[in-house]
This record gives sequence, C-alpha cells and structure tokens, in this order.
Amino acid sequence: MADADEARYADLRRRMVEDAADYSAAHPIRDRNVLDAMLQVPRHEFVSESLRHLAYADMPLAIGEGQTISQPFMVAYMIQLLELKPADRVLEVGTGSGYQTAILSRLAGEVFTVEIHESLSRDAAARLERLGCANVRTRIGDGSLGWPEAAPFDAIIATCAPARIPPPLLDQLKTGGRMVIPVGTRDRLGGQELVLARKTAAGTEFDRRMEVRFVPMTGRSEAEPAS
Repeated sequence: MADADEARYADLRRRMVEDAADYSAAHPIRDRNVLDAMLQVPRHEFVSESLRHLAYADMPLAIGEGQTISQPFMVAYMIQLLELKPADRVLEVGTGSGYQTAILSRLAGEVFTVEIHESLSRDAAARLERLGCANVRTRIGDGSLGWPEAAPFDAIIATCAPARIPPPLLDQLKTGGRMVIPVGTRDRLGGQELVLARKTAAGTEFDRRMEVRFVPMTGRSEAEPAS
C-alpha cells in the first residue's frame, strides 16, 4: 500500500508541476532546475494529514499559527526570479512548514531559514532533517532582522509581506545579489506587490512583478516606522 501511495503522490506531483509551469501565460515557469526540484520534494509531507488530499492542488494551504504553505505556482515563480546557482547562499524569511526550504536546498549551496513561530520552526527542522536536507540551517527568531552573522547572502526570499522592505535584509544582500519579497499591506489600496530587488555597486534596483496576497511579516524591524 505504501508503494502504491508513493506512486500516486508522484503522479500528482508531476501534474502539479506541469500546472504550475503553465499557470500564468504572463509569468511562465521555464527554469528546468526549479521544476525538477519541485518534482523531488513531496509536498504532502509538509501539510497535515487532514489536508493531504489537497497537497498537490495549486492552492495555498493552512499550516497552523495563522500561516500557509504557498501556492505551488508562486513558490516556483519566486524561486525562478532568484536565478540560483549551486554555490549560492540563501536566506529565507518565513520557514513555515519547510516546503519552499526543501526546494531551495536542492538548488543552492546553503540555506539559512528563519521562522518567528517556534512550533512551526521546530516541526520544519525535524521534517527537513528527515528528508535529508543537510545544507539547511534553521533558526527561531525575527526574520525581519535577517541572519547577520551568516551574511552576506547571494539571494534572499521572503514568504511574508512587510509594509516596506526591512533595511537589515537589504544590508545583508550581497552586491550582485537578488531578493524576492512581497511588499505592502492587505488593507492598503492596491494591496501587496511582489518585488524583485537587485543590489548593484551603484545601489539597489526594484522591479515590481505582480499583485500578490501573503500573510503579513511580523518582527522588530517591520514594526519600526519608515524613515
């Protein structure tokens, strides 16, 4: 029965990846490395037993603490924007269940992931260890402050939306690096936008990609007033 279940999940995962790749004509997923990584990660392992029948649907799912595991298309699109290389060091703000973390671990050299909710972080750490993601380091803490002692990072990705990009994250991005982050508040006119930031020697360039809807970022840096 276990083998049959795994075969069924593998087929559902293949269909999920195909659907995610072609979900948006304006924003297709064409990075084969990202798609292959998604084929390797069992999404059903990152949701509760009660939601496993929906694990491969192209939709976000609740994971507790008011948080969600993102829609597969959005995970693929955000990671594609990072243009990851095998030796890259990545900071993830918002570990959640660890699903996106597991995909990042197959594309980058090292992944540093921070989660403010202790229960989610501990569960994700155990899950990632069980699935053999040996190049991942987890931390319980305030993701808006980044991971200073491990900086700078080649890439930063956030799964929660600040009202503005926290300065510590920009500071910890390496020159030549990329950050993908949803920005804005749900109650603000226009809502949230997915932003790609590229740090150059001359400064940081910001490219707004699409309207999105993410859970809000919490933390000390996010609570500070804009200067």
